[in-house]
Amino acid sequence: RLRGREYLAGKYSIADMACWGWVLPYKNQGQKITDFPNVKKWFERMGDRPAVKRGFAAGMALRQGTLGDKTKDAAKARKVLFNQKAR
Repeated sequence: RLRGREYLAGKYSIADMACWGWVLPYKNQGQKITDFPNVKKWFERMGDRPAVKRGFAAGMALRQGTLGDKTKDAAKARKVLFNQKAR
């Protein structure tokens, strides 16, 4: 799908924004991105975008900030965000 194009749908789009986060943990999934040269180029191109860098930094700050604290407020925030139950 990426052969001959810079982004998933040709031009940069929400498809790229949505998929980049799924490729991000490729090492934890036991994947070698070098096995997929077009994906590797796309992944690096995406990671070089200023908005992607800002979004990634914001996510890291959130994980390392309040949500990672050992306070009652942090526990409450984690429960609200991650302890959803089907009804």
